[in-house]
Amino acid sequence: MSTGMTKYIFAGFGGQGVLFIGKVIAQAGMQAKKQVTWIPSYGPEMRGGTANCSVIVSNKKIGSPTVGKPDIAVVMNTASYQLFIDRVVPGGTVYVNSSIVPEFPAREDVRIILVPVNDIAHELGAAKVANIVMLGVIQTLTPTVPDAVLEQTLMELAGKKPELADLNARAFQAGKAYAQKL
Repeated sequence: MSTGMTKYIFAGFGGQGVLFIGKVIAQAGMQAKKQVTWIPSYGPEMRGGTANCSVIVSNKKIGSPTVGKPDIAVVMNTASYQLFIDRVVPGGTVYVNSSIVPEFPAREDVRIILVPVNDIAHELGAAKVANIVMLGVIQTLTPTVPDAVLEQTLMELAGKKPELADLNARAFQAGKAYAQKL
């Protein structure tokens, strides 16, 4: 993404934390003095329905906040995969929650990264941090902000209670460790 602009779509069931990880990346982008947008979109129900958000992180002014063709799509369920796979730009990256999304039609012109985030989160003892595991993978393979900035932002937004801060830190590191093995 040589333009200095990265467009993301984060999508999944309501309650999977896709809006949250989009917010973390957008907030970290602001902390890193970049231009950002974060636009949430909810399905019919907040929990259980589909939710997605689009995020843009850029070194220069953002002309339009809409993300028609993302560079990076993060899909946490099958419906989201089906909805967004054809929209990713050629050469883009699709992160797939392989714990939930079964075999699917792939594209030859995008990089598809399968991450069993639910399984990794269960190993940590908390299914609710699957999104944070995915955030660690994304940050390792396609970072748009420095690690320290993203980690600090994650702790500020997610770590209100000490036990949550520790769990989120472990989930983030588990995602980074998984990505380094790919």
